[in-house]
This record gives sequence, structure tokens and C-alpha cells, in this order.
Amino acid sequence: MSGVAATFAAMTIIHEHRTEIRAGDIQYQVAVITRTEGGEPDRVTVTIGAERPDGEPVAEGRLDLDVASVPTVAELLGTSLRSFTGGARRRSGNRPARQGQPWTDEMEAELEARWLAGESVVDIARHFDRTPGGIRARLPRVGCDPERPGNHLPTPPSLRDGDETEQGAA
Repeated sequence: MSGVAATFAAMTIIHEHRTEIRAGDIQYQVAVITRTEGGEPDRVTVTIGAERPDGEPVAEGRLDLDVASVPTVAELLGTSLRSFTGGARRRSGNRPARQGQPWTDEMEAELEARWLAGESVVDIARHFDRTPGGIRARLPRVGCDPERPGNHLPTPPSLRDGDETEQGAA
């Protein structure tokens, strides 16, 4: 039994996470691979690649990192790339104060009323101190159509009363 335990302790386990995103006509691929030898991961390898439809590379590279350095390198890369592109740094402190907080019945009623009155998603988000994406996600939960400003979602036929169904069929 001790020979088997020693064999397992020396095993290398590899975990891989791949992400692909299309931006315009360019397909980007990122792979993050961790290697574990007998315990916690010790190395992380990040590869990135992208090319135009004609095959010309627009991004390619590989980083081999010690696990302990990953958070620092991730922050460094994010900050450097945002600085290069002129983008603002996203910090959790800059997020809307109510983002992720529960909604009350009163807030949901006001959300519905504001949407039906024709307010924009951005204005509603500002009023509730939430993100526009959070507002769009909440609209269907209060019966509003996020694709059609000022409108409720249509009632599916299975939930309509008999009179509406008969009128719709006529």
C-alpha cells in the first residue's frame, strides 16, 4: 500500500481553463493551465492567441508564473493595458452602492412605474444606484420587457384568461 501512496504523491495534476471571445472578425483564445505536483498548484501558464481572418496574428504570447505571483501580475497587466488604452480602472469602490443588494417590493414597483413611464435604463440605474445591466436583468422579474422601453412583457397564451385567448384566436 505504501508504494501506491508514494505513486499518487508524485502525480502531476493539470487543470485547464479556456476562454474564446470574438471581437469583430477576430477570434481571441486564452488558456490558463495550472500544474499541481502532490499538493497545491505551483505553476500557472497563460497563453493568448488571436489572428485576423487572413491568418495574420494580432495577439500571441505565453506567461509562465509562480502561483504566488498570479494576483500581482494580473493587477499589473490590467493596470498597464488600461493605461495604454486610456481606459479607466475598475475598482470595487467605484461600483454603484446598491449593486448586488436585495430589492424591496416598493423598489420593484417603482422600477416598473419608471420603465412604463419611458425612463431610460441609464437614468433608472442612476436613480437606484445600480448598474444598467442590473436594471436590464431585473426588468423581466417585474414583468417589463427590457427590449421594448415602456412596455410590459407579453402574457404567454397559457396564462391568459379565456376571453383574451378567444379574442386572439378570432
